Amino acid sequence: MKHLPEWLANLADEDIAFIKNFMLASGSLKRMAQLYQVSYPTMRVRLDKLIDKIRLNDSGDEDPFVLLVKSLAIDEKYDVDTARVLIEEYRKRKDE
Repeated sequence: MKHLPEWLANLADEDIAFIKNFMLASGSLKRMAQLYQVSYPTMRVRLDKLIDKIRLNDSGDEDPFVLLVKSLAIDEKYDVDTARVLIEEYRKRKDE
């Protein structure tokens, strides 16, 4: 492979480490929960968020800034309403 797929290149280092650990754990969330010292439901939520980020980055038709804001919302750095306002404001200013 000559280059990383965009969905992979856009993931944070901690997400890539999670994927590596998940593969080494043979996809066992139980083993991942033990490794990260969290509960199984917490690990399930972490995996679901990562799946959302991969789907988002794999869509390929979004503006990089919009992808960033949506990804931060998935990581709960912003709440969904704040992310929506930022994206709307960005699109308005971009179209001016």
